[in-house]
Amino acid sequence: MSLCSHLDQMREVTASADGCEDCLRIGSSWVHLRLCMSCGHVGCCDSSPRKHATAHFRSTGHAIMRSFEPGENWGWCFVDEVELDPTGWPVRGPVAHSI
Repeated sequence: MSLCSHLDQMREVTASADGCEDCLRIGSSWVHLRLCMSCGHVGCCDSSPRKHATAHFRSTGHAIMRSFEPGENWGWCFVDEVELDPTGWPVRGPVAHSI
């Protein structure tokens, strides 16, 4: 796993929802979920119809996210396009959805 220059954007976060926050609001569906490590926004992956995690990055500049899927332990930097090891990242509450 590589390092990136955006790790200073990470904060202690709490997941904003137990599913894609934006899909839940509009009644849409998702494939996989991602957790923003700057603000806790839960968005859907790029395999999902609405791609809310990437849209969140584009609108906020929050570069670091981690998978919010049960059994997955990986992170990603949207800017540097590198996979990251999220071990020890500061998440309050669950690191995966229950739905």
